[in-house]
Amino acid sequence: MPKSIDSKSNNVIVTTIVKFAYLVKASVRYQKLKGFFYDLLENDQYRYKRWFDIFMIFIILSSVLILVIDVKKTLPDWLEDYDIYFVTSIFITEYLLRMWVYSDVHKMVIRLSEESQYLHQHLSLYRLLGVIIRDKWQYVISPAALVDLIAILPSYRQIRVLRILVLFRAFKMLRYARSLSSFLFILKSKKFELVTLLTLTAFFVFIAGIMLYVFEGDGDNKNITNLFDAFYWALVTISTVGYGDISPVTPEGRVVSMLIIITGVGLIAFMTSIIVSSFSERLVELREDRVMQEVGKKRHVIVICGFGVMGKKVAQGLLDEGSELIIVERDEEIAQQAHNSGYRSICADATKSAVFERIGIAERISQVLCLTSEDEQNAFIAINVKSLNPDVKVTARCSDKEIAEKLHYAGIDDVVIPEEITAMMGVVHAGEPVAFEALRSIVAHKGETHIDEVRVKTGGALENRHVEDLKSKAFRLIILGIVRPDEKGRKMFLFNPDDGTSLHSGDDLVFMGHPTAIAHFKQKVQP
Repeated sequence: MPKSIDSKSNNVIVTTIVKFAYLVKASVRYQKLKGFFYDLLENDQYRYKRWFDIFMIFIILSSVLILVIDVKKTLPDWLEDYDIYFVTSIFITEYLLRMWVYSDVHKMVIRLSEESQYLHQHLSLYRLLGVIIRDKWQYVISPAALVDLIAILPSYRQIRVLRILVLFRAFKMLRYARSLSSFLFILKSKKFELVTLLTLTAFFVFIAGIMLYVFEGDGDNKNITNLFDAFYWALVTISTVGYGDISPVTPEGRVVSMLIIITGVGLIAFMTSIIVSSFSERLVELREDRVMQEVGKKRHVIVICGFGVMGKKVAQGLLDEGSELIIVERDEEIAQQAHNSGYRSICADATKSAVFERIGIAERISQVLCLTSEDEQNAFIAINVKSLNPDVKVTARCSDKEIAEKLHYAGIDDVVIPEEITAMMGVVHAGEPVAFEALRSIVAHKGETHIDEVRVKTGGALENRHVEDLKSKAFRLIILGIVRPDEKGRKMFLFNPDDGTSLHSGDDLVFMGHPTAIAHFKQKVQP
């Protein structure tokens, strides 16, 4: 009878846990909350993580400073309460949150439940809890989690020796100081070389220490009374520090000293070359990681694919307008030139979908400019971007009219043929040079009058408005025309439209005016 009760209790508890797991899976609020804390703790591209890291660094440094003050002075009650209650509460909360976001328990419960149903097996409570505990235990025994746990212990101030563990809180800064973690990552990549070097150094210290102890430990040297003193001298000497508190007095000891100094110089040179070469190998990757972190905090980013003659001109113009942009160039040398010129740039092949997914094609990129020197590559990039996110505006440079036609049919927003534009501008310059100079001055924003545009959005302030409504003195703008797609999707320009012309969703309104008037108009229609 007790077995039957236990079995029923087991089934009830397991069923309750499984139902709760499905409720958690279906809860949008829970997913958003967990996603927020995951981004705050782990996602380097999250815009608010930088402020959280600065806050945690302040907490860590203040707790270490309190330890230093406590050595010579008695802490005020408020400072002791701050250290015991506030700092400790922050660390405990952070530790629990990191354990929470480490894995999704509800997914494990659902997976085990579905596997048991599929195999017609009984799901026991012990198995369910065992899987959950083992998963969380993997986090508890990880090095970073152990540092977090040890950093909490100094809060128990009754045991004074635990206060020295406050220094472990300094190791927590590895989570928040990106440069420190990058340095450790580089050292980790050279683990084999560094371990070999450390083993070699330990061998030389061991041999030199024993030799010195044999030669000078018989009473000739009063500073060497035991084997530990000899090992201490060997380590200080091989590191080329040489405190001078222990010096050999016998000829044999001095020969050992010379040999160990020469060995130390060689080992230090070897270690330096390892670290320098590792930094050189990963310098580009570290720089691009930094770029991605900066871009991750931005919105409405413009991606320029190709940093040739046209790419440089466009990038400079967009930078002058204050646009957020990033250069994607597959040539490493050209990408480095873009970086040296002050642009955010990464060396990558823009034809690969992973590049735009890494930047944030779904939530971050607003426009992509395909400006490489090859038509086929521009076409491939443009179609690739549209397949990833049709809402991103794509402009492609193209010299072949046949390819340009295909791009129009593929739904690319704009296709620019530089040769045609150059020819048209040449004709205008030859026939009407004064008009050409005036137009160039306006387009290049050299005067007080600028040309700008605004998209009519569905449900926006401009939809179904008439042109005459926009010619009021309040706006002080000149309406040049409307760019509207025709039945085939091609854009046509309606120059100087009638006052009764209505604006539709998807239209581009082109106007001219003073920068202040333009800014005021945009604020009114697209706040």
